[in-house]
Amino acid sequence: MLEAATAPEAAVAVSAHLLSSSPSVVVAADEPAALGRGAAVAVGLGVPLLLPGAATAQEVRRLGAEEVLTVGPAAATWAEQALTERGDPDVEEAGDPRPAPAEGGAGTVVLVTGAPWEAAAAATARAAGAQVLTVPSGDPRADGAVVEALHTAAPQHVVGLGPAFAAQDVFASRVEVAVTGVQLPGGGQLPLAGRRLVALYGHPGAASLGLLGEQPLEATLERARELASRYDGLDERPAVPTLEIITTVASGSPGPDGDYSNEADPAELEPWVDAAGEAGVAVVLDLQPGRSDFLTQAKLYESLLRRPHVGLALDPEWRLAPDQVHLRQIGSVGAQEVNAVGDWLAGLVREESLPQKVFLLHQFRSSMVRDRDLVDTTRDELVTVVHADGHGTPGMKKTTYGVLTAGGPPGLEWGWKNFLDEDRPTFTPAETVAVDPSPVFVSYQ
Repeated sequence: MLEAATAPEAAVAVSAHLLSSSPSVVVAADEPAALGRGAAVAVGLGVPLLLPGAATAQEVRRLGAEEVLTVGPAAATWAEQALTERGDPDVEEAGDPRPAPAEGGAGTVVLVTGAPWEAAAAATARAAGAQVLTVPSGDPRADGAVVEALHTAAPQHVVGLGPAFAAQDVFASRVEVAVTGVQLPGGGQLPLAGRRLVALYGHPGAASLGLLGEQPLEATLERARELASRYDGLDERPAVPTLEIITTVASGSPGPDGDYSNEADPAELEPWVDAAGEAGVAVVLDLQPGRSDFLTQAKLYESLLRRPHVGLALDPEWRLAPDQVHLRQIGSVGAQEVNAVGDWLAGLVREESLPQKVFLLHQFRSSMVRDRDLVDTTRDELVTVVHADGHGTPGMKKTTYGVLTAGGPPGLEWGWKNFLDEDRPTFTPAETVAVDPSPVFVSYQ
Protein backbone atom coordinates (compact mmCIF):
# COMPACT_ATOMS: atom_id res chain seq x y z
CA MET A 1 0.00 0.00 0.00
CA LEU A 2 1.25 3.49 -0.86
CA GLU A 3 0.65 6.21 1.70
CA ALA A 4 -0.47 9.55 0.31
CA ALA A 5 -2.77 12.22 1.69
CA THR A 6 -2.82 14.71 -1.19
CA ALA A 7 -2.97 14.58 -4.97
CA PRO A 8 0.67 15.73 -5.47
CA GLU A 9 1.87 13.19 -2.88
CA ALA A 10 -0.09 10.40 -4.56
CA ALA A 11 1.35 11.22 -7.99
CA VAL A 12 4.90 11.24 -6.61
CA ALA A 13 4.33 8.01 -4.64
CA VAL A 14 3.16 6.05 -7.69
CA SER A 15 5.93 7.44 -9.86
CA ALA A 16 8.57 6.57 -7.27
CA HIS A 17 7.15 3.09 -6.80
CA LEU A 18 6.80 2.12 -10.48
CA LEU A 19 9.50 4.03 -12.34
CA SER A 20 13.26 4.12 -11.97
CA SER A 21 13.72 6.78 -14.64
CA SER A 22 11.88 8.71 -17.34
CA PRO A 23 13.17 10.97 -20.12
CA SER A 24 10.17 13.27 -19.79
CA VAL A 25 7.70 14.26 -17.13
CA VAL A 26 4.32 15.94 -17.53
CA VAL A 27 3.34 18.42 -14.82
CA ALA A 28 -0.28 19.58 -14.89
CA ALA A 29 -2.17 22.14 -12.87
CA ASP A 30 -4.40 20.53 -10.27
CA GLU A 31 -7.72 21.41 -11.92
CA PRO A 32 -10.03 19.23 -14.05
CA ALA A 33 -9.29 20.50 -17.55
CA ALA A 34 -5.53 20.51 -17.09
CA LEU A 35 -5.59 17.12 -15.37
CA GLY A 36 -7.57 15.57 -18.20
CA ARG A 37 -5.25 16.89 -20.88
CA GLY A 38 -2.15 16.14 -18.81
CA ALA A 39 -3.26 12.54 -18.29
CA ALA A 40 -3.82 12.09 -22.04
CA VAL A 41 -0.36 13.49 -22.83
CA ALA A 42 1.39 11.44 -20.14
CA VAL A 43 -0.28 8.13 -21.03
CA GLY A 44 0.30 8.71 -24.75
CA LEU A 45 4.02 9.32 -24.12
CA GLY A 46 4.33 6.64 -21.46
CA VAL A 47 5.72 9.09 -18.89
CA PRO A 48 4.58 10.09 -15.38
CA LEU A 49 2.05 12.81 -14.65
CA LEU A 50 2.97 14.93 -11.64
CA LEU A 51 1.34 17.91 -9.96
CA PRO A 52 2.87 21.06 -8.50
CA GLY A 53 3.92 20.17 -4.96
CA ALA A 54 6.68 20.20 -2.39
CA ALA A 55 8.18 16.84 -3.40
CA THR A 56 7.60 17.08 -7.14
CA ALA A 57 10.87 18.75 -8.11
CA GLN A 58 12.83 16.11 -6.20
CA GLU A 59 10.95 13.34 -8.04
CA VAL A 60 11.65 15.00 -11.41
CA ARG A 61 15.36 14.98 -10.59
CA ARG A 62 15.30 11.39 -9.32
CA LEU A 63 13.78 10.27 -12.61
CA GLY A 64 16.59 11.96 -14.52
CA ALA A 65 14.10 13.71 -16.78
CA GLU A 66 15.52 15.79 -19.63
CA GLU A 67 12.33 17.76 -20.16
CA VAL A 68 9.23 18.80 -18.24
CA LEU A 69 6.06 19.32 -20.23
CA THR A 70 3.58 21.62 -18.50
CA VAL A 71 -0.19 21.81 -18.83
CA GLY A 72 -1.88 24.93 -17.49
CA PRO A 73 -0.50 28.26 -16.28
CA ALA A 74 -0.15 27.11 -12.66
CA ALA A 75 2.09 24.23 -13.75
CA ALA A 76 4.26 26.53 -15.87
CA THR A 77 4.63 28.96 -12.99
CA TRP A 78 5.56 26.16 -10.61
CA ALA A 79 8.20 24.80 -13.00
CA GLU A 80 9.79 28.23 -13.44
CA GLN A 81 10.07 28.64 -9.67
CA ALA A 82 10.96 25.07 -8.64
CA LEU A 83 13.30 23.84 -11.36
CA THR A 84 16.10 26.35 -11.01
CA GLU A 85 19.05 24.16 -10.06
CA ARG A 86 21.96 23.46 -12.36
CA GLY A 87 21.16 20.42 -14.49
CA ASP A 88 17.39 20.70 -14.10
CA PRO A 89 15.45 19.70 -17.23
CA ASP A 90 14.17 22.03 -19.89
CA VAL A 91 10.60 23.22 -19.44
CA GLU A 92 8.12 23.68 -22.27
CA GLU A 93 4.41 23.58 -22.80
CA ALA A 94 3.02 20.14 -23.60
CA GLY A 95 1.92 19.48 -27.16
CA ASP A 96 -1.10 17.57 -28.35
CA PRO A 97 -1.76 14.16 -26.78
CA ARG A 98 -0.74 11.04 -28.66
CA PRO A 99 -3.13 8.09 -28.93
CA ALA A 100 -2.99 6.05 -25.75
CA PRO A 101 -1.47 2.59 -26.16
CA ALA A 102 -3.37 -0.52 -25.17
CA GLU A 103 -3.52 -1.12 -21.42
CA GLY A 104 -0.33 -2.58 -20.05
CA GLY A 105 0.38 -6.14 -19.13
CA ALA A 106 -0.69 -7.90 -15.97
CA GLY A 107 2.59 -7.61 -14.09
CA THR A 108 1.39 -4.76 -11.87
CA VAL A 109 -2.09 -3.69 -10.83
CA VAL A 110 -2.73 -0.40 -9.05
CA LEU A 111 -5.94 -0.10 -7.05
CA VAL A 112 -7.55 3.32 -6.62
CA THR A 113 -10.88 4.41 -5.16
CA GLY A 114 -11.81 6.68 -8.05
CA ALA A 115 -11.50 9.87 -6.01
CA PRO A 116 -10.57 12.97 -8.07
CA TRP A 117 -7.30 13.47 -6.16
CA GLU A 118 -6.03 10.13 -7.52
CA ALA A 119 -6.31 11.13 -11.19
CA ALA A 120 -2.67 12.04 -11.75
CA ALA A 121 -1.42 8.97 -9.88
CA ALA A 122 -3.71 6.72 -11.93
CA ALA A 123 -2.45 8.27 -15.17
CA THR A 124 1.15 7.66 -14.07
CA ALA A 125 0.31 4.03 -13.32
CA ARG A 126 -1.20 3.56 -16.77
CA ALA A 127 1.73 5.30 -18.40
CA ALA A 128 4.07 2.89 -16.60
CA GLY A 129 2.19 -0.06 -18.08
CA ALA A 130 0.21 -1.00 -14.98
CA GLN A 131 -3.44 -1.96 -14.98
CA VAL A 132 -5.58 0.37 -12.88
CA LEU A 133 -8.69 -0.93 -11.14
CA THR A 134 -11.19 1.19 -9.25
CA VAL A 135 -12.19 -0.10 -5.80
CA PRO A 136 -14.49 2.53 -4.20
CA SER A 137 -14.66 0.75 -0.83
CA GLY A 138 -10.93 0.15 -0.57
CA ASP A 139 -11.51 -3.62 -0.21
CA PRO A 140 -10.90 -5.55 -3.44
CA ARG A 141 -13.06 -8.42 -2.16
CA ALA A 142 -16.18 -6.25 -2.20
CA ASP A 143 -16.66 -6.00 -5.96
CA GLY A 144 -17.20 -9.05 -8.15
CA ALA A 145 -15.84 -7.27 -11.23
CA VAL A 146 -12.62 -6.38 -9.41
CA VAL A 147 -12.27 -9.95 -8.15
CA GLU A 148 -12.66 -11.25 -11.70
CA ALA A 149 -10.21 -8.68 -13.10
CA LEU A 150 -7.56 -9.55 -10.51
CA HIS A 151 -8.02 -13.25 -11.12
CA THR A 152 -7.71 -12.77 -14.88
CA ALA A 153 -4.66 -10.54 -14.52
CA ALA A 154 -2.85 -12.90 -12.11
CA PRO A 155 -0.59 -9.96 -11.21
CA GLN A 156 2.88 -10.26 -9.76
CA HIS A 157 2.47 -7.01 -7.86
CA VAL A 158 -0.63 -5.19 -6.54
CA VAL A 159 -0.53 -1.68 -5.09
CA GLY A 160 -3.30 0.12 -3.18
CA LEU A 161 -3.21 3.92 -3.23
CA GLY A 162 -4.11 5.98 -0.21
CA PRO A 163 -5.71 5.63 3.23
CA ALA A 164 -8.89 3.90 2.01
CA PHE A 165 -6.89 0.70 1.67
CA ALA A 166 -6.04 -1.33 4.76
CA ALA A 167 -2.69 -1.68 6.47
CA GLN A 168 -0.14 -3.66 4.49
CA ASP A 169 -0.67 -7.08 6.08
CA VAL A 170 -4.47 -6.88 5.82
CA PHE A 171 -4.26 -5.46 2.29
CA ALA A 172 -1.97 -8.29 1.19
CA SER A 173 -4.34 -10.89 2.63
CA ARG A 174 -7.35 -9.32 0.89
CA VAL A 175 -5.54 -9.27 -2.44
CA GLU A 176 -4.49 -12.90 -2.02
CA VAL A 177 -8.14 -13.85 -1.58
CA ALA A 178 -9.35 -11.66 -4.45
CA VAL A 179 -6.83 -13.14 -6.88
CA THR A 180 -8.36 -16.60 -6.35
CA GLY A 181 -11.39 -15.35 -8.30
CA VAL A 182 -13.81 -17.29 -6.08
CA GLN A 183 -17.17 -15.52 -5.92
CA LEU A 184 -19.87 -15.87 -3.31
CA PRO A 185 -23.59 -16.12 -4.14
CA GLY A 186 -24.50 -12.61 -5.19
CA GLY A 187 -20.95 -11.83 -6.35
CA GLY A 188 -17.78 -10.63 -4.72
CA GLN A 189 -16.20 -12.07 -1.60
CA LEU A 190 -17.95 -10.16 1.22
CA PRO A 191 -21.24 -11.91 2.00
CA LEU A 192 -23.03 -8.84 3.38
CA ALA A 193 -21.47 -6.06 1.31
CA GLY A 194 -24.48 -4.13 0.05
CA ARG A 195 -26.78 -7.15 0.15
CA ARG A 196 -29.14 -9.06 2.41
CA LEU A 197 -29.20 -12.81 3.04
CA VAL A 198 -32.74 -14.25 3.21
CA ALA A 199 -32.74 -17.75 4.63
CA LEU A 200 -34.91 -20.82 5.05
CA TYR A 201 -34.20 -22.23 8.51
CA GLY A 202 -34.41 -25.88 9.54
CA HIS A 203 -33.01 -29.37 9.11
CA PRO A 204 -33.31 -31.55 6.00
CA GLY A 205 -36.24 -33.91 6.25
CA ALA A 206 -37.50 -32.51 9.57
CA ALA A 207 -40.57 -30.39 8.84
CA SER A 208 -41.12 -29.74 12.55
CA LEU A 209 -37.86 -27.79 12.78
CA GLY A 210 -38.54 -25.21 10.12
CA LEU A 211 -39.31 -24.41 6.50
CA LEU A 212 -36.07 -25.90 5.17
CA GLY A 213 -37.18 -29.42 6.06
CA GLU A 214 -40.67 -29.23 4.56
CA GLN A 215 -39.66 -30.30 1.02
CA PRO A 216 -36.90 -32.16 -0.84
CA LEU A 217 -33.60 -30.55 -1.79
CA GLU A 218 -34.43 -29.09 -5.22
CA ALA A 219 -37.78 -27.76 -4.01
CA THR A 220 -36.00 -26.21 -1.02
CA LEU A 221 -33.58 -24.35 -3.28
CA GLU A 222 -36.46 -23.07 -5.40
CA ARG A 223 -38.38 -22.00 -2.29
CA ALA A 224 -35.30 -20.14 -1.03
CA ARG A 225 -34.97 -18.30 -4.32
CA GLU A 226 -38.66 -17.38 -4.36
CA LEU A 227 -38.55 -16.15 -0.77
CA ALA A 228 -35.49 -14.00 -1.42
CA SER A 229 -37.09 -12.50 -4.51
CA ARG A 230 -39.79 -10.94 -2.29
CA TYR A 231 -37.12 -8.65 -0.86
CA ASP A 232 -35.73 -7.41 -4.16
CA GLY A 233 -36.52 -3.77 -4.81
CA LEU A 234 -37.57 -2.98 -1.22
CA ASP A 235 -34.34 -1.04 -0.67
CA GLU A 236 -30.90 -0.75 -2.21
CA ARG A 237 -29.82 -4.21 -0.99
CA PRO A 238 -30.38 -7.12 -3.38
CA ALA A 239 -31.40 -10.34 -1.65
CA VAL A 240 -29.34 -13.54 -1.73
CA PRO A 241 -31.19 -16.85 -1.16
CA THR A 242 -29.75 -18.75 1.79
CA LEU A 243 -30.15 -22.00 3.71
CA GLU A 244 -29.56 -21.96 7.46
CA ILE A 245 -29.17 -25.64 8.24
CA ILE A 246 -29.52 -26.84 11.83
CA THR A 247 -26.46 -29.06 11.82
CA THR A 248 -26.50 -30.23 15.42
CA VAL A 249 -30.04 -30.50 16.79
CA ALA A 250 -30.88 -30.00 20.46
CA SER A 251 -32.28 -33.17 22.03
CA GLY A 252 -34.49 -33.85 25.04
CA SER A 253 -32.41 -36.90 25.93
CA PRO A 254 -28.67 -37.17 26.58
CA GLY A 255 -28.00 -39.64 23.77
CA PRO A 256 -25.03 -42.02 23.61
CA ASP A 257 -22.49 -39.23 24.16
CA GLY A 258 -24.51 -37.54 26.92
CA ASP A 259 -24.46 -34.07 25.36
CA TYR A 260 -28.18 -33.60 24.59
CA SER A 261 -27.37 -32.83 20.96
CA ASN A 262 -27.78 -34.91 17.81
CA GLU A 263 -24.88 -34.25 15.45
CA ALA A 264 -25.70 -34.75 11.77
CA ASP A 265 -23.16 -36.68 9.71
CA PRO A 266 -21.30 -34.19 7.49
CA ALA A 267 -21.61 -36.64 4.60
CA GLU A 268 -25.42 -36.43 4.84
CA LEU A 269 -25.36 -32.64 4.63
CA GLU A 270 -22.78 -32.49 1.86
CA PRO A 271 -25.28 -32.90 -1.02
CA TRP A 272 -27.35 -30.00 0.37
CA VAL A 273 -24.34 -27.76 0.84
CA ASP A 274 -22.87 -28.49 -2.57
CA ALA A 275 -26.17 -28.23 -4.44
CA ALA A 276 -26.80 -24.88 -2.78
CA GLY A 277 -23.42 -23.56 -3.85
CA GLU A 278 -23.95 -24.69 -7.44
CA ALA A 279 -27.36 -22.98 -7.44
CA GLY A 280 -26.01 -19.65 -6.12
CA VAL A 281 -27.54 -20.17 -2.67
CA ALA A 282 -25.55 -19.31 0.45
CA VAL A 283 -25.37 -21.69 3.42
CA VAL A 284 -25.01 -21.14 7.17
CA LEU A 285 -24.50 -24.11 9.48
CA ASP A 286 -26.31 -23.73 12.81
CA LEU A 287 -25.06 -25.38 16.00
CA GLN A 288 -27.23 -26.39 18.99
CA PRO A 289 -24.58 -28.04 21.16
CA GLY A 290 -26.44 -28.98 24.35
CA ARG A 291 -23.85 -29.88 26.99
CA SER A 292 -21.06 -29.94 24.43
CA ASP A 293 -19.42 -26.66 23.37
CA PHE A 294 -19.50 -24.69 20.15
CA LEU A 295 -15.86 -25.14 19.16
CA THR A 296 -15.94 -28.92 19.58
CA GLN A 297 -19.01 -29.14 17.36
CA ALA A 298 -17.77 -26.62 14.79
CA LYS A 299 -14.68 -28.71 14.19
CA LEU A 300 -16.88 -31.67 13.25
CA TYR A 301 -17.96 -29.72 10.16
CA GLU A 302 -14.60 -28.36 9.08
CA SER A 303 -14.87 -30.06 5.71
CA LEU A 304 -18.11 -28.19 4.97
CA LEU A 305 -16.86 -24.89 6.38
CA ARG A 306 -13.97 -25.03 3.93
CA ARG A 307 -16.52 -24.37 1.18
CA PRO A 308 -16.40 -20.67 0.27
CA HIS A 309 -20.17 -20.12 0.51
CA VAL A 310 -20.65 -21.69 3.97
CA GLY A 311 -20.85 -19.64 7.18
CA LEU A 312 -21.45 -20.60 10.80
CA ALA A 313 -24.18 -19.81 13.35
CA LEU A 314 -24.06 -20.35 17.11
CA ASP A 315 -27.39 -20.80 18.91
CA PRO A 316 -26.79 -20.09 22.64
CA GLU A 317 -30.39 -20.94 23.57
CA TRP A 318 -29.31 -24.57 23.20
CA ARG A 319 -25.88 -24.29 24.87
CA LEU A 320 -26.44 -25.95 28.25
CA ALA A 321 -24.51 -25.91 31.51
CA PRO A 322 -23.67 -29.37 32.90
CA ASP A 323 -26.81 -29.45 35.08
CA GLN A 324 -29.25 -27.97 32.56
CA VAL A 325 -31.83 -29.60 30.28
CA HIS A 326 -33.41 -28.18 27.13
CA LEU A 327 -36.79 -26.44 27.55
CA ARG A 328 -36.32 -26.27 31.31
CA GLN A 329 -33.63 -23.64 31.09
CA ILE A 330 -32.54 -21.25 28.34
CA GLY A 331 -28.89 -21.77 27.56
CA SER A 332 -26.16 -19.18 27.20
CA VAL A 333 -22.57 -18.71 26.10
CA GLY A 334 -19.75 -16.43 27.19
CA ALA A 335 -17.74 -14.15 24.95
CA GLN A 336 -14.62 -16.23 25.55
CA GLU A 337 -16.17 -19.30 23.92
CA VAL A 338 -17.59 -17.24 21.07
CA ASN A 339 -14.16 -15.74 20.44
CA ALA A 340 -12.50 -19.15 20.50
CA VAL A 341 -14.82 -20.29 17.70
CA GLY A 342 -14.26 -17.05 15.81
CA ASP A 343 -10.49 -17.43 16.06
CA TRP A 344 -10.65 -20.98 14.76
CA LEU A 345 -13.00 -20.09 11.91
CA ALA A 346 -10.92 -17.06 10.91
CA GLY A 347 -7.84 -19.27 10.88
CA LEU A 348 -9.59 -21.65 8.50
CA VAL A 349 -10.44 -18.74 6.20
CA ARG A 350 -6.80 -17.58 6.18
CA GLU A 351 -5.47 -21.08 5.63
CA GLU A 352 -7.65 -21.62 2.57
CA SER A 353 -7.60 -18.00 1.27
CA LEU A 354 -11.39 -18.04 1.44
CA PRO A 355 -13.88 -15.20 1.05
CA GLN A 356 -15.16 -13.61 4.24
CA LYS A 357 -17.61 -15.78 6.20
CA VAL A 358 -20.82 -14.99 8.06
CA PHE A 359 -20.39 -15.62 11.80
CA LEU A 360 -23.86 -15.44 13.33
CA LEU A 361 -24.99 -15.37 16.98
CA HIS A 362 -28.63 -16.15 17.73
CA GLN A 363 -30.05 -14.15 20.62
CA PHE A 364 -33.41 -13.11 22.03
CA ARG A 365 -32.32 -12.32 25.60
CA SER A 366 -29.36 -10.27 26.74
CA SER A 367 -28.34 -13.08 29.10
CA MET A 368 -27.87 -15.53 26.22
CA VAL A 369 -24.51 -14.00 25.20
CA ARG A 370 -22.65 -13.05 28.35
CA ASP A 371 -20.21 -10.14 28.09
CA ARG A 372 -21.28 -9.52 24.51
CA ASP A 373 -19.28 -6.30 24.45
CA LEU A 374 -16.15 -8.48 24.62
CA VAL A 375 -17.00 -10.42 21.46
CA ASP A 376 -14.27 -9.77 18.90
CA THR A 377 -15.72 -8.20 15.75
CA THR A 378 -12.38 -7.05 14.30
CA ARG A 379 -11.44 -10.17 12.33
CA ASP A 380 -11.25 -9.27 8.66
CA GLU A 381 -12.06 -12.87 7.74
CA LEU A 382 -15.52 -12.80 9.40
CA VAL A 383 -18.58 -10.58 9.50
CA THR A 384 -20.34 -10.98 12.86
CA VAL A 385 -24.13 -10.86 12.95
CA VAL A 386 -26.39 -10.83 16.03
CA HIS A 387 -29.61 -12.50 14.95
CA ALA A 388 -32.74 -11.59 16.91
CA ASP A 389 -34.81 -14.77 16.79
CA GLY A 390 -37.58 -14.12 19.30
CA HIS A 391 -41.22 -14.59 18.30
CA GLY A 392 -44.44 -12.91 19.35
CA THR A 393 -46.44 -9.82 18.51
CA PRO A 394 -44.90 -7.00 16.44
CA GLY A 395 -44.55 -4.89 19.56
CA MET A 396 -42.78 -7.67 21.45
CA LYS A 397 -40.40 -8.36 18.58
CA LYS A 398 -39.54 -4.71 18.09
CA THR A 399 -38.91 -4.25 21.81
CA THR A 400 -36.57 -7.27 21.87
CA TYR A 401 -34.79 -6.03 18.77
CA GLY A 402 -34.35 -2.59 20.29
CA VAL A 403 -32.77 -4.02 23.43
CA LEU A 404 -30.42 -6.29 21.47
CA THR A 405 -29.27 -3.63 19.03
CA ALA A 406 -28.68 -1.04 21.73
CA GLY A 407 -25.38 -2.52 22.87
CA GLY A 408 -22.48 -4.66 21.81
CA PRO A 409 -19.07 -3.98 20.28
CA PRO A 410 -18.69 -1.83 17.16
CA GLY A 411 -18.83 -3.73 13.90
CA LEU A 412 -21.85 -5.93 14.61
CA GLU A 413 -24.39 -6.50 11.85
CA TRP A 414 -28.01 -7.31 12.67
CA GLY A 415 -30.35 -10.15 11.76
CA TRP A 416 -34.06 -10.87 12.21
CA LYS A 417 -36.17 -14.04 12.23
CA ASN A 418 -39.77 -14.33 11.06
CA PHE A 419 -41.86 -17.21 12.42
CA LEU A 420 -44.73 -18.24 10.15
CA ASP A 421 -46.73 -19.91 12.93
CA GLU A 422 -45.65 -18.28 16.21
CA ASP A 423 -45.56 -14.61 15.18
CA ARG A 424 -48.89 -12.81 15.48
CA PRO A 425 -48.90 -11.70 12.68
CA THR A 426 -45.76 -12.48 10.66
CA PHE A 427 -43.94 -9.40 9.39
CA THR A 428 -44.16 -8.83 5.66
CA PRO A 429 -40.87 -8.38 3.77
CA ALA A 430 -41.50 -4.63 3.58
CA GLU A 431 -42.15 -4.47 7.34
CA THR A 432 -39.01 -6.52 8.01
CA VAL A 433 -36.82 -4.23 5.92
CA ALA A 434 -38.32 -1.19 7.67
CA VAL A 435 -37.14 -2.34 11.11
CA ASP A 436 -34.42 -0.06 12.49
CA PRO A 437 -31.63 -0.94 12.00
CA SER A 438 -32.67 -2.74 8.84
CA PRO A 439 -31.53 -6.36 9.16
CA VAL A 440 -28.97 -7.72 6.69
CA PHE A 441 -29.75 -11.36 7.55
CA VAL A 442 -33.40 -12.48 7.62
CA SER A 443 -34.44 -16.07 8.29
CA TYR A 444 -37.79 -17.86 8.21
CA GLN A 445 -38.86 -20.68 10.50
